[in-house]
Amino acid sequence: MNHEKTAASGVFAGIERVISLILEWLAWAAYAVAPLVLRIALALPFFRSGLTKWDGFLSLSPAADFLFEEQFKLHIFGGVYDLPAPDTMAFLDGVAEIVLPILLLVGLATRFSALGLLVMTGVIQLVVPDGWANFHLPWATMAIALIAIGPGVLSLDHLIGMIFRQSKPGGAA
Repeated sequence: MNHEKTAASGVFAGIERVISLILEWLAWAAYAVAPLVLRIALALPFFRSGLTKWDGFLSLSPAADFLFEEQFKLHIFGGVYDLPAPDTMAFLDGVAEIVLPILLLVGLATRFSALGLLVMTGVIQLVVPDGWANFHLPWATMAIALIAIGPGVLSLDHLIGMIFRQSKPGGAA
């Protein structure tokens, strides 16, 4: 009888150990993968939008100019206003919608890129105030999360950080 209790205890201890290992692995996977998924989810809509703004290398499409000059208006305090310097804003927006998502995808300057896209989301909210629930709120949430938690271990930021920590005197070899 005592032998049965010991055997059962051993089986339960083994099962408990396996479950513990699975939970540890899932926690690490979530820690590693969640920031990557956030970076991809935030980058894709901006990058896709950015692709529509260009006709070639540094050649803004006429449609992008038209949007910023004629279609996009600021909705502030109940009034509707033209965008200031629409040609410049169209160019800056086009550049930002390509560069910032690429930086996010590779995890380089992640917090800065997420902050840039958060600011862009705020401006987009002023231009398209009805999009807050379906688009702007999730984008802002993802950007804020990336600013708070950082790029994660699957990023160039993390790799660069490891290299610099190792190259410091007294750093890990």
